[in-house]
Amino acid sequence: MAQQGKKFTEEQIRWLEMIRDHIAGNLSIETDDFEYAPFSQAGGIGKVYQLFGEELNIMLDELNERLVA
Repeated sequence: MAQQGKKFTEEQIRWLEMIRDHIAGNLSIETDDFEYAPFSQAGGIGKVYQLFGEELNIMLDELNERLVA
């Protein structure tokens, strides 16, 4: 995974948990999903890009592949 070995902040971990829960209930996640609750209530797409930067799209692709498989 792109973030493997990286230490995450508490805020990043909260977002990763929301992403995990979303994938568990919806089988995937796309950047458009960050415009809806619970993500929108925590800052939406702007916040998630602020937290994960350019690696966000790579991370989402890998999570979708690994968690759905």
